[in-house]
Amino acid sequence: MKSFDLHRMALDKVPLDFLGEVALRSLYTFVLVFLFLKITGRRGVRQMSLFEVLIILTLGSAAGDVAFYDDVPMLPVLAVFLTLAALYRLVMWLMSHSEKLEDLLEGKPVVIVEEGELAWEKLQSANMTEFEFFMELRLGGVEQLGQLRLAIMETNGQISLYYYADDEVKAGLVILPASCTERYRVVPETADYACIRCSAIFNLKAGEHQLCPRCANPEWSKASTAKRIT
Repeated sequence: MKSFDLHRMALDKVPLDFLGEVALRSLYTFVLVFLFLKITGRRGVRQMSLFEVLIILTLGSAAGDVAFYDDVPMLPVLAVFLTLAALYRLVMWLMSHSEKLEDLLEGKPVVIVEEGELAWEKLQSANMTEFEFFMELRLGGVEQLGQLRLAIMETNGQISLYYYADDEVKAGLVILPASCTERYRVVPETADYACIRCSAIFNLKAGEHQLCPRCANPEWSKASTAKRIT
């Protein structure tokens, strides 16, 4: 084999006019995936359940092969498309008649914040770090957890937020980036402090240094009572 052979690097063993066939195959697979998305009635991946994402990935794998490889026939991909479309319709029907199957394939909503504090154990079971979750909350305009009555991670990965009224806002953990908040291992004054990891609120004395009783984290920040600006 000759090194730096531009023809081999660009086309391997196929002729130049095979690029036209690639364009046709790509159009074919694009139409199949587009039709499947129309069948599911979804507008974006974040709106899809785990089962629907799995279906799309399976179809995408088959579509990718037929688009680029000259020895992959096109009709089997159509069969894959028809099979997955039928499977999708069948599973949707079964889930509408079986709550257990729906929970198995799509999961259940998970309460992540309850009454201004992280539901720490549930957050861990959702395979999400508190820092990832805080980023999602900041995108929703949340500055500190005491502003939230409930935050629920839905089965499609989106987060539903339910706020306290301004006169009901509690003291809570500030969830701004570390560069925007002061953190302490030894607290400077007597006040309410929030564990920066699990958000538990404790009244600590000036000069006190202790691990969080809830998660054993050593760092604290002053609890905030900031209200939402709408």
